[in-house]
Amino acid sequence: MALVTSKKMFETAYKGGFAVGAFNVNNMEQLQAIVEACQAEQAPLILQISRGARKYANIAYLKALIDTAVKQSGNLPIVMHLDHGDTFETCKQCVDDGFTSVMIDASHDPFEKNVEVTSKVVEYAHKHGVVVEAEIGQLGGIEEDVVGVTGDDVMKHVTDPAEAERFVKATKCDSLAVACGTSHGAYKFKTEPKLAFNVLEEVAKRLPGFPLVMHGSSSVPKEFTDLINKYGGNMPNSMGVPEEALTRASKMAVCKINIDTDLRLASTAAIRKVFAEKPAEFDPRNYLGPARDAMREMVRHKLHVLGCAGKASVCV
Repeated sequence: MALVTSKKMFETAYKGGFAVGAFNVNNMEQLQAIVEACQAEQAPLILQISRGARKYANIAYLKALIDTAVKQSGNLPIVMHLDHGDTFETCKQCVDDGFTSVMIDASHDPFEKNVEVTSKVVEYAHKHGVVVEAEIGQLGGIEEDVVGVTGDDVMKHVTDPAEAERFVKATKCDSLAVACGTSHGAYKFKTEPKLAFNVLEEVAKRLPGFPLVMHGSSSVPKEFTDLINKYGGNMPNSMGVPEEALTRASKMAVCKINIDTDLRLASTAAIRKVFAEKPAEFDPRNYLGPARDAMREMVRHKLHVLGCAGKASVCV
């Protein structure tokens, strides 16, 4: 199957009460782990490429890897998505490069400027059959070049449902990332967060049937931070979004949930374990292989948390 847009995925997810997992890709092992997990669980898939990934791996290499994965994945519906595009030019280039979905993140700009930039991206992308995700409100934490508000201020910058309604109607974007108390990175919160589900509910009332997106949604599982620390790491006080909160959101209007940090943790824990137990190891295949295995199992687990396992066939 060729790459698809997220339109049918989100329509099906909204009606079915589940969310599609969106996983960031930086290299071959990570891509293999994600795609193999979705094949095993027959889940629809969104592969995300960030600015950092394009800088690290070169989009030509990533596109070639994704093209290969698509050819080998049978009838699995796969979206190639730009994560946190920061300018019209970046989004335009990704549309021209064959992405089937792009995100324009002008959430740091004043409302009217965000509308202006997003509308320009929507106009260009829609002419080329590409869907657009936008963002309103501000998350906390740090992810690559995306710097949010401080952890203590996250709940002060949640999305205003009335503004979200105005924004979607003005821009004609296809999905909207909303700030509901989540945060980027591994060091999200000092205590277990309480997400603003009332914001999700109110936006859904104002925009019935419209797909919402949750960023900063990795759960930072303690088992992996413990392994990293056991084998020489230093990750104290790391805490993420509880998985039960992700499941609850996926049964509401949230149709796409982004997962990145959890894969990094699984990979790093596996590599550190190999280095600690086999200090003479120098063959990358012998530590990147276990890292790939750990990420694959992490993704398989997340697909059940989000409720999209077994949903591939109804998303095409």
